Amino acid sequence: MMYRVEKDSLGYKKIPSESYFGIHTERSKEVFTVSGRRIHLDLFLRMALFKIAAVKANMELKLLDKKKGSAIIKASQDILYGKFHDQFVVDIFQAGAGTSTHMNVNEVIANRAIELLGGQKGDYEIVHPLDHVNMAQSTNNVFPTAIKISSYFYVISLIRHLKDLQRALFKKAKEFKSVLKSGRTHLQDAGPITLGQEFHAYGSSLGKDIERLEETLTFLVRLNTGGTAIGTGINTHPHFSKKVLHHLTLLTHVNWKEARDPIEATQNVTDFLVVSDVLKIIAVDLIKICNDFRLLNSGPVTGLREISLPAIEPGSSIMPGKINPSIAEMMTMICYQIIGYNEAISYSVQAGQLELNVMMPLIGHDLLESFDLLQNGLVIFTKKCVDGIVVHKDVCRYYFEHSAGLATLLNPYLGYDRVAWIVKESLRTGETIQEIVLRKKLLDKEQLARIFDYNNMTRSHLKKLSKPF
Repeated sequence: MMYRVEKDSLGYKKIPSESYFGIHTERSKEVFTVSGRRIHLDLFLRMALFKIAAVKANMELKLLDKKKGSAIIKASQDILYGKFHDQFVVDIFQAGAGTSTHMNVNEVIANRAIELLGGQKGDYEIVHPLDHVNMAQSTNNVFPTAIKISSYFYVISLIRHLKDLQRALFKKAKEFKSVLKSGRTHLQDAGPITLGQEFHAYGSSLGKDIERLEETLTFLVRLNTGGTAIGTGINTHPHFSKKVLHHLTLLTHVNWKEARDPIEATQNVTDFLVVSDVLKIIAVDLIKICNDFRLLNSGPVTGLREISLPAIEPGSSIMPGKINPSIAEMMTMICYQIIGYNEAISYSVQAGQLELNVMMPLIGHDLLESFDLLQNGLVIFTKKCVDGIVVHKDVCRYYFEHSAGLATLLNPYLGYDRVAWIVKESLRTGETIQEIVLRKKLLDKEQLARIFDYNNMTRSHLKKLSKPF
């Protein structure tokens, strides 16, 4: 292998000649051999996007030579177009604040720009990764800005996936709207409900999650673009930040805004915890839905078996014919992982000290990984599970007719204590609630028919009683 030699404040180091990264990345690569997994690729890409906006701002402010600036822009665009992704090699667990990742980006862009200008990689007299690529910037504003830009677009994408799942649930709600069944609380018989109402409630819970996600965008659009080291804007032109925001807006078609207090925005990264907390809430809601699906699907002989989830694969290596709720199980495990990431992000966000929070690499990676897992899982869950759910109407009807919870409808007419006796008698004799009421002549057939009318059993319907209690 051929090498070039680069120098920094710590000394000299050999770098593989074909590498676009430089000495800082090489040191990080050698030291941080922790997980074998590089930090989330989207952070590198969003930093490259930021570099384009920063270079354009510095060129307009007459601080950066146009020839160098144009080469830096072209090199950054190459990264965005999919080149040099193999040159981003820094581990997730690295130096605090993300300096290792940021320098990896600066060096790749610098060496590509040098190459475009006809020079040899490592000749930083032509384009320097710090003096030119990183002009008027610091890891402490570039890294959180990259996380916010990434998160913004992930939120938009996740909302689309949640709406797809919501539509699928509402479609099932319409399909199952006339399927009467027994509700359950404490896993015991409760009042009647339709399967359609249950599925509509699942969709409604996602609607609230979508609203929560949309609210996070108001925090994510505010960027600390010109704060540099501690938010004071040292080493930047007074108009640098506004120009960077202008160019980022042109590049992304999003109206980015300046942080209200750049120093606060450098000290605190709680905006990322807000996003992570919403992802955790979504995960909790999805776990509830998956748990319900698994219960309603249980059986096929000894469980509830009110619905069947699509068969994806044989469910056992020893029990022939067994089919498991595999997709619901997969989605639940994804949600557990997101809750775990939220815990790591929570600890990282509270770890800020004085002018900086140095835990940003873990925060950024775990947040974007949460988005990836959730989006990928939702696609599979929607198409391979929800879309294919079928109902067993006969089972639902049987449970409905024999449910002790059905007696709740008699409370306004017979009183709680008398109805409680009827429930006990039903459980003792095996008779239905209606049969006992008729046998004891507590109500006649016409009255029972009116009380147990389909249109009255799953909605508010009580208008008046024959006599008030």
